[in-house]
Amino acid sequence: MSEQRGGRRRTSAETREHVLAVAHEHFYWQGIRAVGVDKIAAEAGIAPTTLYRLFASKDDLIAAYVERADNAYREWFDQAARAGGRGARERILALFDALLVQIQPDQCRGCPFLMTLAEYPDAEVAGHRLAVGMKTWVHARLNELTRELDGVDDPALLADHLTLIMEGAYASVQALGIDGPARQARVLAESILPGEDGAG
Repeated sequence: MSEQRGGRRRTSAETREHVLAVAHEHFYWQGIRAVGVDKIAAEAGIAPTTLYRLFASKDDLIAAYVERADNAYREWFDQAARAGGRGARERILALFDALLVQIQPDQCRGCPFLMTLAEYPDAEVAGHRLAVGMKTWVHARLNELTRELDGVDDPALLADHLTLIMEGAYASVQALGIDGPARQARVLAESILPGEDGAG
């Protein structure tokens, strides 16, 4: 199966990625339940039957949308942390520097995973499970980073606090904007990390 584009035929993989890119724009900015499969197909320039050959149902499309966002977020997270260099403290702070860039209003209306959980509270729904999996992964990565710090009596507790700061930034920016409490995320994270000399 392929679709015509720019004088050539799209492969199935290219068509699938194109549909997911369109789905992301609509699901993220307008809400998952508010956007129907027919609208996604129309905006993607394909027939609904083509979409249903790629995704058996809207639930399958939603799961693929969340999975795609998950993969992109993991890449963003690890790239942001690496930008801080070798030290765990610097990598954590680099992550929060990158967070402040990511939650700018031109590219962020909140966390796509929190929004998926809000729209689909049923733990049996694939999109819900994938969103929980992403949040679990972030918490685990922060735990890994805090365990590398010197001078921390309870790395798991510190990771919990950093997770709450990050989640709070995403949650508050949607209602209160980038100039609201979200702007304090990096400052607050720095305030609970041990100092560069290992002293808290």
